[in-house]
Amino acid sequence: MKKFAKIIFWIAIGIIVIQFIPVNRDNLPVKKSENFIDVQKTPEKVSAILKNACYDCHSNETKYPSYAYIAPFSWSLKSHVNEGREHLNFSVWTAYNKDLKKGMIEKSIQTVENKVMPMPAYIIYHKEANLSDAERTLLNNYFKSLLKEGNY
Repeated sequence: MKKFAKIIFWIAIGIIVIQFIPVNRDNLPVKKSENFIDVQKTPEKVSAILKNACYDCHSNETKYPSYAYIAPFSWSLKSHVNEGREHLNFSVWTAYNKDLKKGMIEKSIQTVENKVMPMPAYIIYHKEANLSDAERTLLNNYFKSLLKEGNY
């Protein structure tokens, strides 16, 4: 029993210590002149879907929930946000060239159609991101219209 108590003690110390490992949760400023929703003059309903289901990981407008301040969850969350921004960051839309934009829109259509995005784990804690079939259709129709018009 003494050995078990020591193990629990050291695990507790470890959990406390890792809380002091910093995680940068700062968001860079967003310029309307570079932001997808503003630049594309995205319709209000589509904008709401993007904000609710995509912008936390794919923009500089991440809203960090309370669990984002508890290690090791904070590390995982920040890693997902960083990875999401690497693939597509709506806040710097104008920084991408036309080919990258086209590819990002095409990939977005695929991931929304295949229900890969938003990630199932994200939906558990963010019910507003659980898109209905109608919302997925609206979002994809919007993306497809951008591709058709070459307006990206």
